[in-house]
Amino acid sequence: MTNKELIKAFYQEFFNDHDVESALKYIREDYIQHNPGVAQGRTGIMEGFREKFKTEPTFHLDIQMMIAEGDMIAVYLKNVDTAGNTKCRVVDIYRLENGRLAEHWDVLQPV
Repeated sequence: MTNKELIKAFYQEFFNDHDVESALKYIREDYIQHNPGVAQGRTGIMEGFREKFKTEPTFHLDIQMMIAEGDMIAVYLKNVDTAGNTKCRVVDIYRLENGRLAEHWDVLQPV
């Protein structure tokens, strides 16, 4: 699986299907999180989004573009509502290690 294929599958399962347990196959246990609003490690992202999906049951991300080079991948996406209206624009940057997400940075632009 290419890095782009991995990211596409991860976003679909984790963020759009709200399958928090899917993180076990995509994210390293020692995941480094550079977003101060999300706790460190795989457990941190799982717990944070488990709560987010409860409070925002229609949460959905649409990938617009991906750029991959070596072990790094940048993802430009939109958080959209059920009507397809953009709520927020996001750039996520990941470092992958041995086929799993190892490190994450992001930039958010609310609309």
